[in-house]
Amino acid sequence: MTTVQKVKFPAGDATLTGNLFLPADADPAPGIVVAGTWTSIKEQMADRYAERLADRGFAALSFDFTGYGESEGEPRDHEVPQRKVRDINHAVTFLAQHPAIDASRLGALGVCAAAMYMSGNAADDPRIRSLALVAPWLHDPAICQEVYSIAGKLAEAARARATYEATGDVEYVPVVSGSDPRAAMPFDIDFYLNPDRGGLPQWPNRFAVMAWPGWLGYDSISLASRLTQPVLLVHSEDAAIPDGARRFHAALAGPKEFVWTEGDQFAFYDQEPQVTTAVNAAAAHFASTLVVG
Repeated sequence: MTTVQKVKFPAGDATLTGNLFLPADADPAPGIVVAGTWTSIKEQMADRYAERLADRGFAALSFDFTGYGESEGEPRDHEVPQRKVRDINHAVTFLAQHPAIDASRLGALGVCAAAMYMSGNAADDPRIRSLALVAPWLHDPAICQEVYSIAGKLAEAARARATYEATGDVEYVPVVSGSDPRAAMPFDIDFYLNPDRGGLPQWPNRFAVMAWPGWLGYDSISLASRLTQPVLLVHSEDAAIPDGARRFHAALAGPKEFVWTEGDQFAFYDQEPQVTTAVNAAAAHFASTLVVG
């Protein structure tokens, strides 16, 4: 039977909080670090994937990034890609040092934007021997130019940054809102607004406006040529920016597999059959690539 431990580990100046899901047998087990969408907390989708992986024999760690959820760090709810990459590196260190985990068999699974952050860590972290990217949001400046009104967002971010540096006050907009055009995602998205899905009371639905430059400037497509580990992508034509995933896959330097399935972006967070399809593909991928020796 899968068990879960509440864990804490250091990440620079902050202590991060996570859930470590351990399989019933397999000791030491291969370890997988798991993370979800931008702005998310572990309970929204990372826990779900981590628990499912543990059911399949992997030790899996979901955690809250610096400034999110139960983890320490200020300012709160501030999306900083490079900091999230560093947090993942600290999470890998925690897994590598855990007595129930085989440090020679470590992998990473990223859902949506965490595909960028997991790739950013793996490009410089040889401890990660395998990657699985589920409904991956993979962008570069060209894709951001198509998706966002960049000039306006950068101007808003500059004003918010100046206010923060002068007063310490953080300007927030909603992550998701169909009535606020300044929201990070200005749509009524059921997953994030429905309390029976991802609209959890501990998730504040807020985005720090000064975070836009870091998000818009993060070039994840360029990471692909630096990844020599086996990489699996699970995606759909109806999910987010499939062309970004195709370009990323084409540029990968190592062994690669692409599983195309069906479903919109948000179905991969908590709906069936998308979650089971993705977990089964990831488990098979890790089983074949995280081998002893």
